[in-house]
Amino acid sequence: MNQTTFSVTKVGYTMTVIVQQIGSDLLLNITGGDHPHIGTVTTFGRHTPLATVRFPSHDGRVHKDDVLAAVIAQQIKQQVTGSCTITAGVHVDQISQQQINAAAGMAEALGQQISTWLAVQPVTSGAPQYYKDTEQPR
Repeated sequence: MNQTTFSVTKVGYTMTVIVQQIGSDLLLNITGGDHPHIGTVTTFGRHTPLATVRFPSHDGRVHKDDVLAAVIAQQIKQQVTGSCTITAGVHVDQISQQQINAAAGMAEALGQQISTWLAVQPVTSGAPQYYKDTEQPR
């Protein structure tokens, strides 16, 4: 399993993504700001569309961190050979409009870093082996 971390800091806060390559699958954890959390879970595969679960936030609304996940997913989708799961949770206390406006660009910068890393991280696990219809476990 290969793992790495990337961060981007702009307008007073940092956004970080931990990337884990698990076999042919990817697990990304995007966090940042004053209260990192898991606000959304987004999944997709090379031939599977994005699907997202949004968890309730502290004030009764739902988290919108999947917007960040979607930016990154768009950049790496063609490099994903298995499935990809992205958890995301960035909260900046009393966030300013300037900080909101910077978020997509920060996610894009993270996506570029991930894409560059994936280009030099070949999938090293072989394909899983299954029994044929005529075979049974011994």
